Amino acid sequence: MTGETPKEKPSMSAREITKKALFTGCLCAAGAEILHGMSYAFTKQSTNTAGVFFILGWRFLIAAVVMTVCIAAGLIKVRYKGKPLMPLFRVILLCPCVYFLGETLGISRTTSTECGIFVASIPVISLILSAVLLKNRPSRIQVAGIVTTLVGMVTCVTAVGMTSSLSVPGYVFLTVAVLSYSLYFIYVEKASVYTSTELAYAMQISGAALFTALALLEALHDGNVGTLVALPFRDRAFLVAVLYLGIGCSVFAFWLSNAAIEKLGVNRAASFIGVATLVSVLTGTLMLREPLTIPQIVGAVLIVLGVYMVNAVRTR
Repeated sequence: MTGETPKEKPSMSAREITKKALFTGCLCAAGAEILHGMSYAFTKQSTNTAGVFFILGWRFLIAAVVMTVCIAAGLIKVRYKGKPLMPLFRVILLCPCVYFLGETLGISRTTSTECGIFVASIPVISLILSAVLLKNRPSRIQVAGIVTTLVGMVTCVTAVGMTSSLSVPGYVFLTVAVLSYSLYFIYVEKASVYTSTELAYAMQISGAALFTALALLEALHDGNVGTLVALPFRDRAFLVAVLYLGIGCSVFAFWLSNAAIEKLGVNRAASFIGVATLVSVLTGTLMLREPLTIPQIVGAVLIVLGVYMVNAVRTR
């Protein structure tokens, strides 16, 4: 790259958060996790007619096309020229590439309860990595809040019944997913020379390239390329699902998530992951007619309390 390298903004450990940044960041983080939480119902419906790589391929392809059209129309702006590539490469490698591969392969070998417990550990891992890599030492109340959120998430996911697969490969893949998503939070903050829109677009392009290729390879292996191409045009439920996952989650949720990390820092932004668990429970109850139990209600209260504890900080 030529030209002067843009200076990175100081991390959240080096600057005090303002009331405006806290409010805006919390809205972005909550919005992202609400969209992610609702995605579970759509994913569950779409898996009845298609494989995971078919869903991911169409999801990221739609997201990449939508953002490209918006850029071409001048609705959003991106500028990569003159900026270092390594921070951007780290982000897109960790999420969506490594994270979704680890999650997909892990889920296929374990139970949904085990997957939920692994995901619940992301805020804790992010807190540890933030302290080590960013020298961002959390306060005692933030640590307590993260732990409270963790307990709430585990309570919610185990309320449906604790089952075990005892799949070592599955646990390895889920561990890779958790580590990659936790590191994604870290490297989004370190990639502050890029806007949240620039990061989101790069994530959609990389996801589309990887998962469309994997979907095509799977279709070629099974001899059903025609099914892959025609699926969203002949299956309305699948079309609705991938439109929501592509536009709602891959475009808006990732953009909001990147903006939240930029404004709040790693620890505060990661604490909102529990909101996705809370929303998934509510959408399962309302959309899929799944029962709502007392342990899930208790877990939901703990999640909300934990998020409040992490973000109830002094501002200027």
